[in-house]
Amino acid sequence: MSLTLLATTHRVAPGLLTWKAWDALRSAGRVLVRPGHPLLPYLRDAGVTAEETGAPDPAALVAAARAGDVVWVAAPEGDEDLMREIGALVVHDPLDVEVLHGSYDLPGARLLDLVAVMERLRGSCPWDREQTHESLVPYLLEESYEVLDTIETGDYGALREELGDVLMQVVFHSEVASERTDETAFTVDDVAAGIVDKLVRRHPHVFADVAVSGADEVNANWEQIKAAERAAKSGADASALDGVPMGQPALSLAAKLQRRADRMDAPDDLLPTAADTGNDLGIRLFALVREAADRNLDPEAELRAVSRVFRDRVRAWERRER
Repeated sequence: MSLTLLATTHRVAPGLLTWKAWDALRSAGRVLVRPGHPLLPYLRDAGVTAEETGAPDPAALVAAARAGDVVWVAAPEGDEDLMREIGALVVHDPLDVEVLHGSYDLPGARLLDLVAVMERLRGSCPWDREQTHESLVPYLLEESYEVLDTIETGDYGALREELGDVLMQVVFHSEVASERTDETAFTVDDVAAGIVDKLVRRHPHVFADVAVSGADEVNANWEQIKAAERAAKSGADASALDGVPMGQPALSLAAKLQRRADRMDAPDDLLPTAADTGNDLGIRLFALVREAADRNLDPEAELRAVSRVFRDRVRAWERRER
């Protein structure tokens, strides 16, 4: 005599159970389940007779299991309280009790929960309902910089939360886009599909039969593939500078433009001078960005590091002055 508590995950389509789960369901003397359980239609299709009951009574389940093999089909969100109560009931009067997992979450399954939560917020929260792509931009930038800050300061304990905030922004924008009725509409699945296609396309040494000797050759292939993509998108007007976001911080922008130009072996006489723009300060900053590249340094990171030192010194001075 035994009691099997069949646990499933709501993140997997009902009916997709392990063979061991189906075997337990077919061989049990009784299968008990709540009314309206999403697994019920699939049990019927499989010829499994299930008894629909109300709220589960731990004592009644234990008593039924002492008379014959019973399978209790747990709620999709789990029946942890019920399982604990059953455990307490059988601790002094042993019964063969097994928790059988009929389905398991796949890696990334919790992303489904995030999509569902975002959809509900968009429909039910007045603030979330009012947001647009434009109004969300400051939050995307802020959350991205917070990720950068945790990495640069080595606060890896906070990194998971900060990445979650960025991920929420991606899902939020996707939810907003899904509401449009024209050709610009897309869903979070479209976003995921697009990046999957791009990663596969840009990694032929992993997903195709291209052989590479090391990371340098991977980078070279990557640039060739990106150039082909730009040509396919823009035709004769394609440029190696396509895709460089001009709205990014100025130091990063200058560094990105210079790296792209260097890959093309652009001549040095294209570099701007004070005579060209009358902007002596900008020219000097641009030259410092080039110096940073020559030293394999990130100008943004270098300036942030110095800024943090200055911030700490100002705070220490404030404390002394109080």
